[in-house]
Formats: sequence, C-alpha cells, structure tokens
Amino acid sequence: MAHLKRQKIPKNWPIHRKGTKYVVTPNFKGLAILIILRDILKLAQNRKEVKRALHAKHILLNGKIVKDEKNSALLFDVITNVPAKENYRIELSDKGKFKVEKVSEASNKIAKIMNKKTLKGKKTQLNLSDGRNVLSEIKCSVGDSVLISFKDNKIEKCLGMKEKAKVIVIAGKHAGETGIIKSIKPRRKMAGLSVDEKEIPKEGTRTSNEASGKEVNVLIKQLMVVEAK
Repeated sequence: MAHLKRQKIPKNWPIHRKGTKYVVTPNFKGLAILIILRDILKLAQNRKEVKRALHAKHILLNGKIVKDEKNSALLFDVITNVPAKENYRIELSDKGKFKVEKVSEASNKIAKIMNKKTLKGKKTQLNLSDGRNVLSEIKCSVGDSVLISFKDNKIEKCLGMKEKAKVIVIAGKHAGETGIIKSIKPRRKMAGLSVDEKEIPKEGTRTSNEASGKEVNVLIKQLMVVEAK
C-alpha cells in the first residue's frame, strides 16, 4: 500500500496528525523523502514539485541520487539539495522524534551493527541498522557502531559499545536522550548511562542526587554509539 492514514503515523514522525487524510508510506523504516522535502523542510509545496526535483537529479541521499519520493531516510542519513548546495542530517530530538538539521559535513554517517556473519574465505559481513551489508576486516562486535564513508561505502572506523562511549537512546521512554556509558551489564543486556546535563532539571528543582547528572539504565539494543574514545 502506497499510503497510510495520517492518524496512524509513527509517533516519532515530526508532522501534524491533522491535515490530509493520507500520507505516503516509506519503502523502508524511517521518513519518506516526500515528507522531508514537502512537510518538514518546506522545499516543495506538493508531490508534483518533489517529483520534478527528483527527476532533475537535484536530491541526493547519502551521496546517491534519489529516484523515488517513497525512498526513506533513516537516523543519521544525509539529504543533499544539489542546486542550493545544502546538506541536512536526520537526527532525534530530545523528545524522541525525528528532526532534520542543516549540517556542513555530508561525507559519512553512523550506523549500528545489528548482526555479523563469516563468509567463505573468512570474510566478515556486517549487517547494519540502515539495511547495508558491508564486508570489512575491521574488528567490531554486534552492538558497536561504525562510521561509513559515502564515497566508497567502506567503514572508516569502529565506535565500540563500551564504558566512556557517548551514546544516543534510539528507542524506549528515553529515546532522544544522549549520555555517557558508565557501566555495561551483559547479563541484563543493559547499560548504565549518565545523561547529558541538558536533561538535568533547571535551577531550583535539582536534587542532591541530580547534581552530577541523571543516571538511567537502558537496554543495549536501544542504544547507538555516536562517539568513542
């Protein structure tokens, strides 16, 4: 089905539930290019203008030409408006909703390793959160993140899921929050985080336990590493 009812759109989509009865369904999880260009960035007024821009090869997704308005953009994907020479990255707000932020860097992105396989010839295939399957000799574990170059679709470096790594919560009640891993609890498949100071209540409401930052426990599957030492 090409469309879904606006009232049933995912909660992390940053568009109003009131409006046209239907919205386009992306061909993968994430946000459809049509919704990003028309409803969020306001670079087009309607579907016809979006299709015209795609036909003219004016829109890139992770460095590749977008041909279908239903193509989806995922977390940390980069959309490029070629004529305006502007780049936008898909991020998460502190309320757990997708947001589209203008950025200067548009040559790579972060993805999480969901699975890994050993193929013939002892080659390792990493299956990533954005649907990519990448062959790599880099040493990584399931749950780690990788920095991928758009130019050659190769992994630039591994970002390990370990103590002192900076992470973002990508699902659950803490979705959108960022923080530092303080401890890993393998048996419980959880990590203890100290979230960023912006999550601490404003002056006058802070308790003594919150003076050094809020600490939360989050399932590892709900985390993505964005920086690692």
